[in-house]
Amino acid sequence: MALNLRQKHTECIIRMLNLNQPLNTTNTNEEVYKILIYDKFCQDILSPLIHVKDLRKHGVTLYFLIDKDRQPIHDDVPAVYFVKPTEQNVKRIVLDVSRSIYNSFQLNFSSSIPRSLLEELAVGTLSSESIHRVGKVYDQYMEFVTLDDNLFSLGDKSCYVKLNDPSAGDKEIEEIVERIVSGLFCVLVTLGVVPVIRCPRGGPAEMVASLLDQRLRDHLLAKNNLFSEGGSFGGSFQRPILCLFDRNFELSVAIQHDFRYKPLVHDVLGLRLNRLNVQGEKGGTKSFELDRFDPFWVANGSLEFPEVAVEIETQLNKYKKDVDDVNRRTGGSGGAEFDGTDLIGNTKHLMSAVNSLPELAERKKVIDKHTNIATVLLGEIKERSLDSYAKKESEMMVRGGIDRSELSAVLKGKGTKMDKLRFAIMYLISTESLPPAEVEMVEAALRESEVDTSAFQYVKKIKSLNISLASANSANRSNIVDWAEKLYGQSISAVTAGVKNLLSSDHQLALTRTVDALMDGKPNPEIESYLVFDARAPKSNSGSSHLKGPFKEAIVFMIGGGNYVEYGSLQELAQSQQPVKHVIYGTTEILTGGEFVEQLAVLGQKMGLGKSSGGAGGPAI
Repeated sequence: MALNLRQKHTECIIRMLNLNQPLNTTNTNEEVYKILIYDKFCQDILSPLIHVKDLRKHGVTLYFLIDKDRQPIHDDVPAVYFVKPTEQNVKRIVLDVSRSIYNSFQLNFSSSIPRSLLEELAVGTLSSESIHRVGKVYDQYMEFVTLDDNLFSLGDKSCYVKLNDPSAGDKEIEEIVERIVSGLFCVLVTLGVVPVIRCPRGGPAEMVASLLDQRLRDHLLAKNNLFSEGGSFGGSFQRPILCLFDRNFELSVAIQHDFRYKPLVHDVLGLRLNRLNVQGEKGGTKSFELDRFDPFWVANGSLEFPEVAVEIETQLNKYKKDVDDVNRRTGGSGGAEFDGTDLIGNTKHLMSAVNSLPELAERKKVIDKHTNIATVLLGEIKERSLDSYAKKESEMMVRGGIDRSELSAVLKGKGTKMDKLRFAIMYLISTESLPPAEVEMVEAALRESEVDTSAFQYVKKIKSLNISLASANSANRSNIVDWAEKLYGQSISAVTAGVKNLLSSDHQLALTRTVDALMDGKPNPEIESYLVFDARAPKSNSGSSHLKGPFKEAIVFMIGGGNYVEYGSLQELAQSQQPVKHVIYGTTEILTGGEFVEQLAVLGQKMGLGKSSGGAGGPAI
């Protein structure tokens, strides 16, 4: 059975709401009412998976954020807490328990609670003589946000900045890597699998792979470990592969404009936690859910925007035709087909028409929603020439450059400051050789539009460093690398390794192409140097060739920020295989192109490049 992260994650949440009892369908009538208390992070975990109506279905009558003032409720109703294991949350729980604001407490932590915090919890509740109110304490291993069947995020903000900050010390880097490993461990526990891990050598990907491998090995030694899959060494071909990458592996995808529906909605309208707020035609804001329960979103999310517009019109025409058909059958339009002698036939007609009304109403609701979204998108596309940005960036990546007059026209044309900055950085990444006069022209055009060039200067510096590394002879190469690593931290990996690394002839992303090769497991120069970790194998055999595939299922994780472009590309890869494969995509945070460029700007400012301006901003999801 294919791994379905959303389904598994939802089951874990429902079991928690069921007071951690096994879900028993024969007991559904014995509903236990309860109160749910969560922190902001766990609210984000719950939000895409379980709606308010679902909470009520599982007996939750009231729900509150932990840091809000709450009135005592002395009825015999248990309080279910779902929070991150932090000192602040433990202190608040101790306060709630000591005040006896609820009759009993079920404590669920989103990941494993450290021993020190557990002791603080015990001491605090013992000293107030209220420990009897604490029912049980659970480690839930759910510290990640699932947005789709095959999409998750750790919600770790500004991870790219932290990992590439030249001033970051070893301890800070280790803390970030530890957080990523903890989140990935939660994902693997939820899926119940121990994957074979593959990653490129060096940088954050290898650090995460190595620590995660050790965490899995230590855990598998425990008598009652959390993994339900068969633990035989010989079963490794049926296990998934976990492919780890660092954002610097393919920087362009995080910056480019894309003209497909899902990436466009996310990038332009700020989709977050599967929710979207757009301006209504008559003022005010409309809020929409875009998830697996929206058939149009599921079916058309990967289409180019013009195709989506055509599909909306097609669906609307089909809806109108079906409404006319119902009217005709019920006599609503004056053209009734009733025969007075055939009462049974007439009743069947009427029943069929009545039964189709809820489905028609739901279809109309979906059509109206996407008409609204498409209208707002179209306005942004026209105002900012987003179609032109997407087309020209794609052409630059394929051709390895752009005509100077075209470059100048785009930078002086329509678009926001961020659109122009992203385009300028895409020019840097895609162009093999950068004539100084042309680069100066780009910088002048950005300054003329009052654009903060910190991010541009940062990428330019890294690119020139890569060129220096490539041309350095073996005698002084190591000195340059040492100096560069001290100055730039982790970002010394190939930010711009030439167009061939960025796009193949069919425009397939380098990430997708590499994952395809890793799942295939056949000899391939692109992945020859990739490391292999397998927690179920002896350490000495971890790099054995029989662990390299083929694999039917993969988990792909991008450290430093991911996006809907990569997610869509990997899903297309999975669906195009025969038989169909299964790929889950995860990342430290899902970022729009603008949000990622803001992180590049912060790094540029830390290195004294460009002018100083606001922080990294932008929500992580």
